[in-house]
Amino acid sequence: MGTATATDSRLARRLRGALRRTRRDYAAGHDRPLGGYAAAMAGFAAYTAAWATAVRRSGRPVPERPEPWDVVLTSVATFRLSRLLSKASVTSPLRAPFTRYVGPQGPAELHEEAQPEQGKHTVGELATCPFCMSVWVASALTAGQLLWPRATRTAMGTLTALAGADTLQLAYGALVDRTTGD
Repeated sequence: MGTATATDSRLARRLRGALRRTRRDYAAGHDRPLGGYAAAMAGFAAYTAAWATAVRRSGRPVPERPEPWDVVLTSVATFRLSRLLSKASVTSPLRAPFTRYVGPQGPAELHEEAQPEQGKHTVGELATCPFCMSVWVASALTAGQLLWPRATRTAMGTLTALAGADTLQLAYGALVDRTTGD
């Protein structure tokens, strides 16, 4: 029993040393929170497994392939909801525990940076990155389509209409600026 414990202890030290070397070599002198990223990946795996379990338990059939219209609707809704969650002024209270305000960034959007404290940095990066957020949002919308298709498509239609309205607002503003010379 003592030999197994000593072997386990040596193995644990070797593993910790290998992880430290990997982190140091990968970071190349920069502060890269690989542990936080690993935790985020584990969280996403659990999140996806929970949705997959809920879909399986619902007994609803999973389509053989997504319909093209659903892919377009999901894409636009994912884009809009991801930006709403990661950049909008109104959702800044959700990001505030993990970020610091830097300044405005485009119409009704903010530039925020992740707080440097360990444990907050990775969440702050995820919360301020619309590309990172879109992975989580697309997964939730896809699961929603499988579990509650009518309600989810209605919500996605609303988000798509919002994205269209944003596009028209920006186009109109650019047109006004162009015609008035501002």
